[in-house]
Amino acid sequence: MTLDSFIPLPSPALPGPGSAVRVGADQPASPAQQVTEALHTFSTRFAELERGQDAPALVVTTSGSTGAPKQTVLASSALRASAQGTETATGINSAQWLLALPLQYVAGAQVVARSALAGTTPVLTDSVSEGTRFTAQDFVSSAEKLSVPHRLVSLVPTQLHRLLETPEGSLHEETLAALRSFSAILLGGAPASADLIATARALELPVVRTYGSAETAGGCVYEGKPLPGVRVQIEADAADPQAPGRIWLGGPTIAIGYAKDPQRTAAHFFVDGQGTRWYRTDDLGTLDSHTGTLTVAGRADDVLISGGIKTSAAAVATALESHPTVREALVAGLPDARWGTAIAAAVTLVVSNSACASELADALPQLVAEKLGAASAPKLVEVLPELPTLPTGKPDRRAVQALLAKAWKAQLANRDRSRDH
Repeated sequence: MTLDSFIPLPSPALPGPGSAVRVGADQPASPAQQVTEALHTFSTRFAELERGQDAPALVVTTSGSTGAPKQTVLASSALRASAQGTETATGINSAQWLLALPLQYVAGAQVVARSALAGTTPVLTDSVSEGTRFTAQDFVSSAEKLSVPHRLVSLVPTQLHRLLETPEGSLHEETLAALRSFSAILLGGAPASADLIATARALELPVVRTYGSAETAGGCVYEGKPLPGVRVQIEADAADPQAPGRIWLGGPTIAIGYAKDPQRTAAHFFVDGQGTRWYRTDDLGTLDSHTGTLTVAGRADDVLISGGIKTSAAAVATALESHPTVREALVAGLPDARWGTAIAAAVTLVVSNSACASELADALPQLVAEKLGAASAPKLVEVLPELPTLPTGKPDRRAVQALLAKAWKAQLANRDRSRDH
């Protein structure tokens, strides 16, 4: 594909007060009140669509895990197309949803939009309604309140990890029973490790991996397959056409753009000659020409150059997570005078063990070197009790980057002191 055939779109105006649902961390209303108001607004907007009236219906304000705040504006038609696509992909309509993700993010807001289309009312977990920590007990007790046979839930990988790590006993069995009671468990927001998916499959959990963002009205690719009407193209790397390229997503679920941000909108939102809206993501991937399956390889900014050699942060994280004691890994690049970029990693363990932590600091870089080559081996490995997370449960990359930078600075200082002596 070439950029010449795409026209950048203008930045949309911010909808007036009361004309669209606004979600973000600064909303004064309680979560329960926000859900009630959003259900009414979405139902009204969907009814207007039937009369041919399309308008902005949702503004998602996010700071994200890596970038500056942005206000993504989604039209009624995009929300409905996404909700209808989910019904088609799962084969389920008129389902009742468990809202286990904060409403301030698109995944939470879309649970409400899908509920409005289905004509049902979602049940809120305490973690959403009260702002408390997401726990297995909260999940189980909330799931028991669902009253419709077909039930759905959206989770991020960290939440599913937490549920599956419940200690053996009655609560563990109740948690598995609650998970199995859902017709589908949509899993997205962050990459899920191969071990997590394998465990879920072995336990016969109805997990569906999703890929998308606020700019695509939430997940628009399920298990590598685009939802109905969604199109996928890959922008090849001119220097290496065989390498994963930047992912473009097009179709009816694409947002109008970023409010009051013409520069960012023009860089990411386009329309082609047929009038199809496209979103140029910050992710890299490959598209199987025979099956049409999309494989996400990582973020475009995940490519680290250390010592003049390119390394994929996602590939390093996957290699680290292949170690049987590692539960989760996040990899970042740190400025360094010698290497240009020093590869650093934060990991959490399946079972917390301080003695094991010191051994892993040496063993894990060696593991990565064996799998990917010496240039990809982390110069620093920090073992943490848990990765810092955003309210959605997704890893907070900026917080992890700050922790690693502090640890790297201390490690360099210790080396300098050792040399002095």
